[in-house]
Amino acid sequence: MANDTPTQKHWATLSAREVLRRRYFPDVTLLTHEGKKVRLYEDLVENKVVMLNFMYARCQGICSPVTANLRRAQLLLRDRVGKDIFMYSFTLKPDEDSPEALAEYVKERKIGPGWTFVTGRPDDMELVRRGLGFVDSDPKLDADKSTHTGMVRYGNEALTLWAAFPGTQSPEAIVKSMQWVASPRKG
Repeated sequence: MANDTPTQKHWATLSAREVLRRRYFPDVTLLTHEGKKVRLYEDLVENKVVMLNFMYARCQGICSPVTANLRRAQLLLRDRVGKDIFMYSFTLKPDEDSPEALAEYVKERKIGPGWTFVTGRPDDMELVRRGLGFVDSDPKLDADKSTHTGMVRYGNEALTLWAAFPGTQSPEAIVKSMQWVASPRKG
């Protein structure tokens, strides 16, 4: 088209997968509850089936029931978690949730392998939260981290297949969602 800008032309040459990556997955460096440095896209999401949610360790609201529910789903998924399905919980309060604080949270809740809790610099965590779409359209509500929802985003990055479910839905329904996104049927 005659009015194409260089930016439009540049984006038009990218695959759908690359456009999604650039738009939704800022490849910032983060820290796991084990103190390991990881990159959001390159290490945690690329070519993986993932379950992603936001929480914070001292949350007095939805975090505990969602974490407990996801733990039940993790038990039902058994050894698939950490092998072909990966679970990531990102903190909403990185100033409070150091890797050590998240490690204690993991220990207290008997979280098994394959589920990683993630923190980072506040600006980076905000980029991740916004990129993944965990944002309220009301700026006042969005600024209050205690009003977050218990939504879980899940997907198969290699297939660019993404959806979400409430973190309080039954563990069995969560497992079905994860099995579907890991091996979607054609037709």
